Amino acid sequence: MTAEPVSELEHRNEIHLVGRVSADPILLTLPSGDSVVTVRLVVERPRPAGGKSRGQPVDTLACAAWVSALRRTLLRWGPGDTVEVNGSLRRRFWRAESIPQSRYEIELSSARRLARSTVKLDGQSAGA
Repeated sequence: MTAEPVSELEHRNEIHLVGRVSADPILLTLPSGDSVVTVRLVVERPRPAGGKSRGQPVDTLACAAWVSALRRTLLRWGPGDTVEVNGSLRRRFWRAESIPQSRYEIELSSARRLARSTVKLDGQSAGA
């Protein structure tokens, strides 16, 4: 079985990130009864060839896990953990106090922890 070649004009929405978890993941239960776990990843921007960076050195990106296995994975993460995620960029819409709102987030299709944080929130080493 051979894979079909991908047309240059085929649309794609694929995200691959490696970064660190900025805070504890949050489990939300929506009014519909659905559950989602959200987490923010901090991803460093590559340094330019000259070594001097202009502007913001990192991006902070919201990620969401809707599938139960992924929700369980994210809930085991902690601040400072280095993780790898794959997914798609989504724009979510909702109303808050009768005002339409939206935001972009990464809807995860896979996720794994690459390394645990060695620093606790109080600044002491996790091994201490």
